[in-house]
Amino acid sequence: MSYEIAVLTSMSIAILFALSLNLITGFCGQVSLGHAAFYGIGAYVAAMLTKADLALPIALIPAAVMAGLVGVLVGIASLRVRHDFLAITTMGVGFLFVGIVRKQDALGGEIGISGIPSVAFGRPGLLLLALVCMVLFILLSIYIRRSWLGFAFESISDDEDTARTFGIDVSKFKLLAFVVGTAGAGIAGGLYAHHIRFIGPDSFGFVESITVLAMVIVGGIGSIAGVAVAAAVLATLPLWLQFVDDYKLLIYGSLIFITMRFAPTGIAGIVHTLWQKRQAK
Repeated sequence: MSYEIAVLTSMSIAILFALSLNLITGFCGQVSLGHAAFYGIGAYVAAMLTKADLALPIALIPAAVMAGLVGVLVGIASLRVRHDFLAITTMGVGFLFVGIVRKQDALGGEIGISGIPSVAFGRPGLLLLALVCMVLFILLSIYIRRSWLGFAFESISDDEDTARTFGIDVSKFKLLAFVVGTAGAGIAGGLYAHHIRFIGPDSFGFVESITVLAMVIVGGIGSIAGVAVAAAVLATLPLWLQFVDDYKLLIYGSLIFITMRFAPTGIAGIVHTLWQKRQAK
C-alpha cells in the first residue's frame, strides 16, 4: 500500500507542477525553459522551514510567495523579449538558480539538504496534502480559463500587438501569469522535497525543465485535462521502465519533437478530433 501511496503522491505533484507551467505557456503563450528553478525555490524554502520545526502546510505559503516573487523579477526582465529570446532568458534563469545553490553552504551546496522531516500522518498525510493542492490548482486553472482573465491571457497568446489595440495591459497580465504559475511551481517543489526527503542542485536542473515542458506539450498546450493526463503518465513512466530515468533528456526531448511535428495539439487535440469524427458518423 505504501508503494501505491508514493506513486499517487508523485502523480499529484507532477500534475500540479505541469499545470503551473501550462498557465504560463499554455494560457499566456510565454515559453519557459527554466521552470524547474521555481520548483527548486519552493523545495528549498519549504525544506529549510520544516527543518526549523514549521509545519509543511504553513511552510508551503512562504515557498509559494518566494517562488512568485522571483517569478515577478523574471517576468519583468522578460517583458521586452518574446518567443525564442524569452525561452533563452528563462533557460538562463534555470542555470543561474542551480549555480547559486551549488555555491551556498547554507543551502547544502553540492551535497544538498537531507533529513527533511516527514509530515503529520506520514505518507498518507503528504498524499492528502498533495491532492488538495492539486485539486485547488486545477479549480484555479478552470476558473481562469473561463473568466475575463483567461480571455486576456488567450488574446496575449494569440497576438500581443492586437491585444494591446483592444486595451489589454499586456505587461500586467504577463506578469500575473508568471506570478501565479511560479507560485504553483513553488508549492509543487515544497511537496516534492518532503516526498523525496532529500534535495540537491541536480534535482532542479535543465532536465526537469524539459520534463515538465514535455508534459505540457504532449498533453496539449493550454489543455487542463490533457496536461494532467500527460503529467500523470510521464511522472510514473520511470517507475515502470527503469531505462527511462537513465535517458530522460533524450526521451522527453524526442517526445516534444514528435508531438510538435505530428500532433501539435497533443493528447487533448487527438481526443477532440476522434470525438468529432465519431459525432459526425
